[in-house]
Amino acid sequence: MPELPTSSSAGPVKGARKPKGEGHARRAEILEAAERIFVEVGYEGATIRRIADEVGLSSTALYMHFSEKSEILHEICRVAFARLQAMNQAVMDEPGPPDDRLRRLLEAYVAFGFDNPNAYRLTYLTRPVEARDGAQTAAQSLGGELYRAFEAVVQDVAAEGHLRGEPRATAQTLWAGAHGVVSLMITKPYFDWVGREALTRSMIDALIAGLLKP
Repeated sequence: MPELPTSSSAGPVKGARKPKGEGHARRAEILEAAERIFVEVGYEGATIRRIADEVGLSSTALYMHFSEKSEILHEICRVAFARLQAMNQAVMDEPGPPDDRLRRLLEAYVAFGFDNPNAYRLTYLTRPVEARDGAQTAAQSLGGELYRAFEAVVQDVAAEGHLRGEPRATAQTLWAGAHGVVSLMITKPYFDWVGREALTRSMIDALIAGLLKP
């Protein structure tokens, strides 16, 4: 008679209930699972039960971490903005002229989008129901702070006489270009794109050359 696998060799069973504790790590698991499910089946199609099953919790146990689905979405967006803010701050802390910082901020933003496509979709490519249920609130508060820091760097470039146009319009044009390349590549993966790095470099080079003076 064949020998049954032991618990150490069988591996985790999807949907198996997990022990209590490790609250912070459990919240991270919930957010990661919800992020995938929201993108896979749509925010409206996702349920608390499905998210709970994905991480091996009962629905009741999941409610101990998040009171409703919209709270999970808002937290996904909040965490995404916090990570992006940390990346931006690291760039801002580096020495160098403001036009160099501006380029690095654009590169960091694009890299974040490609490295976190699900979070980026939920944060920046929201439909009306997702905007209503948390994504828009996070974007207005945390995203607004993030953008103002970026706009301040553009103002620094203008103060040194290196802008061709008005700072506010320039900042929005730069952000629109960076957002465009990320959103197109992650939502249209079937298109015959050139390499990610090549397209990003070409787009940022063109924006900088057109909007900044040498």
